[in-house]
Amino acid sequence: MSKLSPSQLEALISLLDDPDWEVKNHVREQLISLGVEVIPLLEQKWEESFNPVLQKELEDLVHELQFTLVKERLKHWKESKEQDLLQGLWIINTYHYPDLEYESLHASVHQLYMQVWTSFRKDLHVYDQIKILNHVLFTQERYSPNTKNFHSPSNSMLSQVIETKKGNPISLCCLYLMVAQKLELPVYGVNLPNLFVLTYKNEDLTLYINAFNKGIIFTRQDIQNYLEQLKIDLREEYFEPCNSLAILQRFLRNLISSFEKLGEPENVEEIQDLLSILID
Repeated sequence: MSKLSPSQLEALISLLDDPDWEVKNHVREQLISLGVEVIPLLEQKWEESFNPVLQKELEDLVHELQFTLVKERLKHWKESKEQDLLQGLWIINTYHYPDLEYESLHASVHQLYMQVWTSFRKDLHVYDQIKILNHVLFTQERYSPNTKNFHSPSNSMLSQVIETKKGNPISLCCLYLMVAQKLELPVYGVNLPNLFVLTYKNEDLTLYINAFNKGIIFTRQDIQNYLEQLKIDLREEYFEPCNSLAILQRFLRNLISSFEKLGEPENVEEIQDLLSILID
């Protein structure tokens, strides 16, 4: 972890509540330079301490180290060729739930896929395939829109969406499309203003699915009517699939809005930092 001995680390940590700002800042820099591997020790010291000032310093330090890790992971994700959606959503999830393991989230999505797969057949008509997906997700598993707490940050945390079975349009759509794509269906996200939906799109057929409304199927004309009602100019991008990068950007924008409504400017600033990684 470091060249420092356990006693040297202990001494460093004990100086975190030093009244001299320069001393405290130097200690923080040294501990941060050790990286995330020092987090378990910091958490242990928090549990052992009865000093609220030191505990607060330890909390802030752990958060800074964890946030640095989120940023590093997000940069790596953006630079990767795959830009795997579930991997990206897990990274965002770890902002609020740093101990969440990717394997745990992957297992939850795979379990949902298996529940659909048991009654799914590739030779069925598209509409019947969608009916099966809708039945498992919205009737059997009872996923539903979180209308009571629409702006809660938890709606953008996939682990919480899976646990509570409630989410916002984009989180429910992402869960739906990841299961659909595991079934080898050509289902993708569509980035509409004020709404996120799905499209089933191949050479022969294009239709749209609203996972926020129990998987209801609609048409291109319905999207056009929606945009005209909002007095928004029509753009072809509003009818076409978007990529995983655009989806993650939208997740982060939703989180910014959520934290703004909660009056949490520090979280807003940090999520803006994450968003800047994806738009630079």
